[in-house]
Amino acid sequence: MIRIFESLFVPIAALLISLLLFAVFVSIAGVNPLEVFYSIYRGAFGSWFSWQNTLVRAAPLMLTALCTALAARIGLIVIGNEGAMVVGGLCAALVGIVLNGLAPFFVITSMVVAGIISGGLWIGIVGALKYYRGVNETISSLLLNYIAIAVLNFLVVGPLRDPATLNKPSSYPIGEANMLGMIGDSSIHWGLIFGLMTCLLMWFLMKRTVFGFSVDITGGNVRAAQISGLPVGRLILTTCFLGGAAAGLAGMLEIAAVQGRANTSLNAGYGYAGILVAFLARHNPLAIIPVAILLGGIRASSGLLQRSHELPDATALVLQGIIFVVILASEAFYGRIKWFKTKEATT
Repeated sequence: MIRIFESLFVPIAALLISLLLFAVFVSIAGVNPLEVFYSIYRGAFGSWFSWQNTLVRAAPLMLTALCTALAARIGLIVIGNEGAMVVGGLCAALVGIVLNGLAPFFVITSMVVAGIISGGLWIGIVGALKYYRGVNETISSLLLNYIAIAVLNFLVVGPLRDPATLNKPSSYPIGEANMLGMIGDSSIHWGLIFGLMTCLLMWFLMKRTVFGFSVDITGGNVRAAQISGLPVGRLILTTCFLGGAAAGLAGMLEIAAVQGRANTSLNAGYGYAGILVAFLARHNPLAIIPVAILLGGIRASSGLLQRSHELPDATALVLQGIIFVVILASEAFYGRIKWFKTKEATT
């Protein structure tokens, strides 16, 4: 119970400190921080329209966060979320273009499979390099991001470019019939359901199965896992594949539910923001859901901050960056707060 209180107290305290630092930042810019915070609330959760914008942005964050969260449970710090999302979206677009004209259900299913497999294999490379060659997973996954983005840029301005896209080079469309629709009369696409279901499935896998228990054992002590006879290599590769598959699915959804074709909008920063979501959620797939909604709300409010307070559009990214830095710094306080130590000793 004490650990639960600590796991709640530390991130909440980190969030409050982040808001305080952000208040200082906007004050220096000559804007009342209370008015800015109210605008963030209005832009994120103040109306049903705001909620729709927030949930649309939260959907890919849920999936990209799993890329970091699942790998972290086995002791790896993977930050290749952006690359896996780009690769997943690009491969899904390729499949959609090639199969365009066939039955929409078949095309969409094939796109889902392509996004999942390509994203999973992309991060699987990170796991393989770590296990077989001892390559640092953080560096390799970061570099793979740049490779994925470079491949995307090359293809959408080269072999895949639709001549009709003059101002913004893009691939040929996947076809209107192959687009995922909206949920009811809202502007929320079905990607939100994919994100929620994937987080719930990964929570069940990690918390209620032998596989999840084996992953936690390996993440806690690789040597002990090897002595116990656990297939460490297979666990690392499978976990990295699952994380990459989730991010690849996010890329597929961006193509099939938002863009309709591959272009530079795939590289929108959802992967990098997913890293923050994973750390803020303490790598718990279930906790990723509310944290992704919170971060999605911050991203949704950026336009309102620009219109209402004449702040740069990147102001929301500044807040996101401050939260990320403070959350990383707060990791050092787990297990070191006297109040929690005293409580644990008395119980």
